[in-house]
Amino acid sequence: MRYLLRKIGFYAIALWAALTVNFIIPRLMPGNPVDLLIAKLGQRGPVSPETRRSIEALLGTDSDQPLLSQYGDYLHNLATGDLGLSVSFFPASVSSIIAQTLPWTIGLIGLSTIISFVLGILLGTFAGWKRGSWLDNLIPATTMLQSVPYFWLALILLFLFGSVLSIFPLNGGYDVFTTVPGWNAAFLGSVLYYGTLPALTIIISSVGGWMLGMRNMMVSTLSEDYLVTAEAKGLRPGRIMRTYAARNAILPSISGFAISLGFVVAGSIVTEAVFSYPGIGSALLAAVSSNDYALMQGIFLVITLSVLGANFLVDVLYSVIDPRTRARG
Repeated sequence: MRYLLRKIGFYAIALWAALTVNFIIPRLMPGNPVDLLIAKLGQRGPVSPETRRSIEALLGTDSDQPLLSQYGDYLHNLATGDLGLSVSFFPASVSSIIAQTLPWTIGLIGLSTIISFVLGILLGTFAGWKRGSWLDNLIPATTMLQSVPYFWLALILLFLFGSVLSIFPLNGGYDVFTTVPGWNAAFLGSVLYYGTLPALTIIISSVGGWMLGMRNMMVSTLSEDYLVTAEAKGLRPGRIMRTYAARNAILPSISGFAISLGFVVAGSIVTEAVFSYPGIGSALLAAVSSNDYALMQGIFLVITLSVLGANFLVDVLYSVIDPRTRARG
């Protein structure tokens, strides 16, 4: 319990620091979202000071209000769930934009990250257990794919399977002409079809790293005395591999998986830019180009919560897998 309370206190402080940085950084950027919104609404000529102040209050960027007062309002709005209005998608609220785009990102990149992790750990376990096998010799080829820039690999697969072979669509998240969004078979099938190529790109580019890390940890773990003792007791090889070797070898990979899973939202920008995928990364690009403070802060908040939440859950899981961490904490 003491270990858990210390972790909660640490992550609470980290969350406060991240929220403060999230408040400050957009306000240091050049440009004025009020002018952008006025231009977006088609207003010609100067606007009255009263209208300008009203728009500033609406967007939460009142220049006459002290920065500390803005910070207080910012924290109050976060506590009440009010993330403000978006300039780039005006008059939609930030909460509605995030609610529309976040499921796409989690569904594509989140599931792809989990699949690549599980696949890499399983293959790395067998490669380390049977050193010198064909699977072990395959690892250098998979790690070579990891060194290829992601956007370059994505463009190659997009050209090959989208343009030349025409197996997968070139862009989008679903067929907007023949399907209606909802929990129906036609729409879900279209989402899976359109998301296969982006997911395949993520898995190909990341599975090699998980395989190599797990394979090396398995090789190191196999030389430990407790495995020799387990073999001397006559335990089955499969049980030794799963219960003793893999359980200890996987610990460093879990920490790396926490970082990867936490950055699912942040890592979606390149993916969604290449494949024109309707996720939160595309919304973040639109927010940056429009100096949309509210939307940027909302998306950064989601990124912060995802990173901290993933690391907290893995810390708890780590303490269950390895009880020694609780004693050290």
